[in-house]
Amino acid sequence: MPKIDIDAAPRGSGTRYPKPYDEPCLMRAWSRVGDAADLTQFGVNVVTLAPGVWSSQRHWHSHEDEFVWVLEGEVMMVTDAGEETLRAGDCAGFKAGVKDGHHFQNRSQKDVKLLVIGTRNDDDYGEYPDIDMKFLAGRYEGSAMFRRKDGSPF
Repeated sequence: MPKIDIDAAPRGSGTRYPKPYDEPCLMRAWSRVGDAADLTQFGVNVVTLAPGVWSSQRHWHSHEDEFVWVLEGEVMMVTDAGEETLRAGDCAGFKAGVKDGHHFQNRSQKDVKLLVIGTRNDDDYGEYPDIDMKFLAGRYEGSAMFRRKDGSPF
């Protein structure tokens, strides 16, 4: 059935980041609308950020493109180039392999809803430029592992 029942889509919240890097993302929530349609080549999520919550730590991907469209609210996009306010209707894209650390912070007093679309690639790895953390390839196989940049485990 092509029409997606958004209310029945798998939901989640929080983060898998190790402490102390988990704190700004603990209250993020998402609905996996792409999974509800059994899509496997790319993910489609509606992400909700309560006031003060971040989408992630600032990061980049080696093998995955990302597209983010602001559905509701106002959010601060933080990239290597600086900060820029995005409002409902604005969107941004991040090309795989470009080492431009990015994330979104809700600095407003209202919830923000983002449509986040990204390719799924088991070879994907990346880094978090602001903190001593990277992620290893294979995370879609359940072997997601965060490491310090020197490769040591948390």
